[in-house]
Amino acid sequence: MVTERSRSDYPFEIDFDSAQSPNTKIKMKLEKSLELYTKGKKHLVGAVNSPVRAFKSVGGVPIFIDHAKGSKIVDVDGNEYIDFVLSYGPMILGHRNRVVEKTIEKYLKKGYTFGASTKGEIIMAELVCDAFPGMDKVRFVNSGTEAVLSAIRLARAYTGHNKIIKFSGCYHGHSDALLVAAGSGLATLSLPGSKGVPDEAVKNTLIAEFNNIKSVENHIRKGGVAAVIIEPIAGNMGVIKPDAKFIKQLRELTKDNDVLLIADEVMTGFRSQFGGAQELLGFEADITCLGKVVGGGFPVGAYGARNEIMEMVAPLGGMYQAGTLSGNPIAMACGIATLKELKKQNPYKDFEKTAAFLEREMKSAAKENGIDLQVNRFGSMINPFFTKEKVVDFKSAQTSDTEKFKVFFWKMMEHGVFLPPSQFESWFLATAMTKRDIYKVRSAIKIAMKAVADKYN
Repeated sequence: MVTERSRSDYPFEIDFDSAQSPNTKIKMKLEKSLELYTKGKKHLVGAVNSPVRAFKSVGGVPIFIDHAKGSKIVDVDGNEYIDFVLSYGPMILGHRNRVVEKTIEKYLKKGYTFGASTKGEIIMAELVCDAFPGMDKVRFVNSGTEAVLSAIRLARAYTGHNKIIKFSGCYHGHSDALLVAAGSGLATLSLPGSKGVPDEAVKNTLIAEFNNIKSVENHIRKGGVAAVIIEPIAGNMGVIKPDAKFIKQLRELTKDNDVLLIADEVMTGFRSQFGGAQELLGFEADITCLGKVVGGGFPVGAYGARNEIMEMVAPLGGMYQAGTLSGNPIAMACGIATLKELKKQNPYKDFEKTAAFLEREMKSAAKENGIDLQVNRFGSMINPFFTKEKVVDFKSAQTSDTEKFKVFFWKMMEHGVFLPPSQFESWFLATAMTKRDIYKVRSAIKIAMKAVADKYN
């Protein structure tokens, strides 16, 4: 039952069977999500366990999911959506892939976690290292954040220097040292940084501008830099590709100055290509960080490098890092099954065709309705920006009209397409998506763009 109190918490009109989003005649049955949202706020912070799920940047109550299969996700009110969130990237094969599910069921019968090594860890390590030529050894952890903070510690241990260069708008997890100028995680909530991060934690973090090699040179010239960390394809200020020369220049600059280059491929690893963005962009990082797809939906992160760097890690070296559930057998089984299925299907050309189709349809619908729109994409990642300015970095990404995105988002939701509830988050493709799904998305795009035009033009 929706109470008066819960109704006042919801910014849209509620009629007990539907919710109306602001300024767009959208009606969706969201009563059960509203009830769970109200109940969840008592013991969960904001009723969620990750901020973007709160729908703060688009307004309204976050939807609560009941189940998913293939390309579809279904909320507790029975609304079915084609899922372009895909748990923010991991579900590249879609939900409950048959091969992956059978593998998990098999390993569940053997036990959940042992606190000792298993054969699966070795198989998984071979798959990962074979995909990345610059990686001789890998260490598995439980998240992308863990992978990155471990990689930073490793870079400092190996070089003997403390300074880390990151790029404005690139997100590398929520470790203190990197939670500055961090892209979508903070931009979604309109936060410049995070409270609770002391100055001491970020005094060795230097900020450069994406696609601007001079800004990197200026920092390196002053000395004391252990590493430069980059999302090769920025995915947390929307999807932003590097300039054709930028990555090449960055790799040369770091090598010439004995600075390690860390590729944060948590989002792009096994998604942009089996060998990640490094394979497509033609460079080799010193340390690579992985997450999301590598676990196939289970919590897995990884960091790896050539032998001489990884031998700094305990128990071989003095850089300590450990984890109770790291490399647990169920997560390894899911990761192995996912990566093997990806190699078998090799869906990357199809992803490129689908993303190109969606780009054309969004641009066409926007032009037809007189809406300024840029569409950035890379492999199976795509992102529209409601701006006339070419989006090449975080500053230009922030020119996007987030009010127009709100209308677009809710109209797409009404017509059965689940998008990330933030202008600054990438959409993701999955192998489970069918032509019928994509044609339905095309129809929804046309309707949603018209709704934006009706409101703002």
